[in-house]
Amino acid sequence: MRHFNYKSLDALERDCAARGASHIRFETDAARIQEAFRRPVQAGHFRIGNSLCIHPMEGCDGDLEGRPTELTWRRYERFARGGAKLLWFEATSVAPEGRANPRQLWIHEGNVGDYAALLEKMRKLHREEFGTDSDLLEPLQLTQSGRYSVPQSKTIAYHNPLIDEKTATPADFPIISDDELDRLQDRYVAAAKLAVKAGFRAFDMKATHGYLISELMGAKTRPGKYGGSIENRSRFVCGVLGRLRDELGPEIVLTVRLGCFDGVPFVRDAATGLGRPLAWPTPYPWGFGVNPMNPMEPDLTEVKQAIALFRAAGMQLLNVSLGSPYYNPHIGRPFESPDEGNYEQPEHPLVGVDRHFFVAGELQRAFPDIPMVGTGYSWLQTYAPNAGAANILDGNIAMMGMGRNALAYPDFAKAIFEQGALDERKVCKTLTYCTYLMRRKDHPLGQFPTGCPPFDKEVYGPIMKEARALERAKKAGQ
Repeated sequence: MRHFNYKSLDALERDCAARGASHIRFETDAARIQEAFRRPVQAGHFRIGNSLCIHPMEGCDGDLEGRPTELTWRRYERFARGGAKLLWFEATSVAPEGRANPRQLWIHEGNVGDYAALLEKMRKLHREEFGTDSDLLEPLQLTQSGRYSVPQSKTIAYHNPLIDEKTATPADFPIISDDELDRLQDRYVAAAKLAVKAGFRAFDMKATHGYLISELMGAKTRPGKYGGSIENRSRFVCGVLGRLRDELGPEIVLTVRLGCFDGVPFVRDAATGLGRPLAWPTPYPWGFGVNPMNPMEPDLTEVKQAIALFRAAGMQLLNVSLGSPYYNPHIGRPFESPDEGNYEQPEHPLVGVDRHFFVAGELQRAFPDIPMVGTGYSWLQTYAPNAGAANILDGNIAMMGMGRNALAYPDFAKAIFEQGALDERKVCKTLTYCTYLMRRKDHPLGQFPTGCPPFDKEVYGPIMKEARALERAKKAGQ
């Protein structure tokens, strides 16, 4: 279903008003937009050179040993030349059994040199393009994929029957023990130490999208020291942050990408094709950032408590995220069309964008001393800078982050600074081809690499054709 059919910013503003999307505002003056994004951002001791971020976008294109390949290098070279000064390096597993797919990046003793070479190349290209890389920050996102790890390594933090149903997890599937979580902290610290050898100077705890650490944040029914109270559910993140600060020193910037509203799992309605939520009990006893009396609505009480705990443990920068791409993708990334076989938007995408802006604004105003990166901009296409600048100028966020649009338009930041606007011919149209490739597992290496087939046709057009051909052959053989 086509939703984005606006011929002008005025038309978009009118639709926002008609739909009650009151948290979406737009700056119309190009000079003020550029002024907002030129603002440097202080994260701990580090001064980030502007207020534009490229979110951690997984390419699913490492080799089987976790090393970056030619496609990985190409993606980060394009990002480095793009002009954003916060280049959030994608989810990198701390252990082989924690990879979401066989080609997810994974740092270990045998490939530290590969990461060092890639990082140096990124900085070199950025220096050549912009004169310096001293204000370029590249947080390495550390992860363990939990129940979305490669099937033989599936790990869960607790049982949520709705998520269990969506992920075909048996009710008696064992949960990770407290002792195992204690040992997993060691893996995070060890991975960070290796990354320091490679030259990284910032680290992120991936606590979003339903992966293991995100799941822990909602583990209200879990027994033991990692479940129940918000202090217990925050224990893992705080423990790793504290150890990284103690063992790596004050020069390291510590960050968290936090899923601030889980929502409930959705499935495709066979009659309408729209997403519909699975039936939930009231009160809803699971999840993070949800209203227990109506888990379709955010409740940020515990989110704020967790952020305060993270700050005390050493966090200096927060990336605000929502939802899970595995069970409610419209929450995290409002779209024009779903990845193949998934449900259509159950709400107008503006409602989803407004939710992103409400949550991020509420949190940034509550913690003005912690710079936050906002999400949910790509669906606004050419009008994303107008909205991002308004949020920055109003104090509702410190930085605008781009995810899908960075795959389609890696030099979006340069375009904003040079022209004051984005080129409509280059912006992501949220057609979800990147997700289609990410979900394809019938590649000889067990995972297709992902990118933007419509706007990066030379490289990803042939990959898309190969994936489609394999899919057709598979269906023909059934």
